[in-house]
Parts: sequence; C-alpha cells; structure tokens
Amino acid sequence: MLTVILACQTMKDELNLAMQQSGINYPVVYLESGLHNSPENLREKVQEQVDTLDADIILLVFGCCGKGLVGIKSTKAQLVIPRIDDCITFLLGSTENRRSIPNEISTYFITKGWLDPDGNVMWSYQSWVERYGERKALRLTQKMLAHYTRFMIIDTGAYDIEGIMPKIKDACEKFNMHYDITPGSLRLLHILLTGPWGPEFIILNPGQETVASDFYPSLVT
Repeated sequence: MLTVILACQTMKDELNLAMQQSGINYPVVYLESGLHNSPENLREKVQEQVDTLDADIILLVFGCCGKGLVGIKSTKAQLVIPRIDDCITFLLGSTENRRSIPNEISTYFITKGWLDPDGNVMWSYQSWVERYGERKALRLTQKMLAHYTRFMIIDTGAYDIEGIMPKIKDACEKFNMHYDITPGSLRLLHILLTGPWGPEFIILNPGQETVASDFYPSLVT
C-alpha cells in the first residue's frame, strides 16, 4: 500500500529526524506555514492536496489548527491525523505535557521551524518594518503579544538551540519578553509514522469527513 505524508513546513526538521530514526522513507508533500493565518485557506489547500495525492494512506502532520482540518475527507485514501489541537501539542508529545507547562496561556511557543517560514511574530515584525517603519512595527507587534509574557523554545532535538538564540534574545529585548526552554518530544510523530494508531489518532476511511469533535472529544454531547 502506498503511504504519503502531507505536512506543515514548520514541522520539517522534526519530521526529517523522526523519519530517519524510524527508518521510514515515505514521500512528503509540504504546505507553507503561513496558511495557518487563515484556517479557511489552510483547509482549502489541505483538501486540494488530499484530492491530488495518489495514495492508499495519507498521514497528515497537522493538528486541528484553528479548525483548518475540520471538513477534510478523501474519496480514495485512508486519512490518519493526530487527535490534537495544533503543532505545539504535537511537538510537546501530548496534551498532558502541554498542560503541565506553567503559565501556558501566556506563553508564545517557538521552534526553529516557526522562525524559518513566514506566518510568525518575527516575520510579521520585519514585514511591518518595511511597510510602516520601525516605530509603528514595534507598536503593532507589542499589541500582538499583549497577552504573552515569554517565548518558550521547544527543544525537539531536531535542530541546534544555540543557532536560534540570537533571534530569540533580540526579540525578547525588542518586545519586552523573556524566554525559557522546554524539552520537546517526537513521540506522536513516531507513532504516526509507524503505528499502531490508537485513540490519540483519527482514522478516516474513504468518504469519511473530519468534524470538530474528532479533535475535541469533549464537544460530544
């Protein structure tokens, strides 16, 4: 059976490492990270790729992502999707690990993948500098970060932490934040790649469509 991976570009380093560690060499199709800024656009692009891929099984390296993965289906392939809210939970290894982080609600999570592509706070700041100038860009970014007090770097083991520290320290100084580092986990990625897929995963047969309660079982009444 032909298996293909459909993944967010943000997860590239971690997916490459998990595939190497698992001895898996499935074809991978990446979607740009900036699509997360609009769940509707993300849904449209994911569905477009699902419709295009010639595969028996499609492994989706996404969470619900603002409900961007709600309403996805394939007419010919089995879909396997982690039962999580977003890529932060994916890279921390579980919902429980995420909930265990103190002050999680005021934390802006970061990996190297969030710094490389567009669609994150640092890239937004740079584009606003070019468009509006330094002072207005700083005000806009501080407004965006108004509910956050720190950056949390997720150390997934897939990249060199020291390599991103200059950007993190510069951002902390500019935006009046501090940073911490927390260990990540590729556990869910390994299970997605190798199985078996238990309750932590959504498994859809051809013709079945994702609904919000697939990702958030508590919504079931």
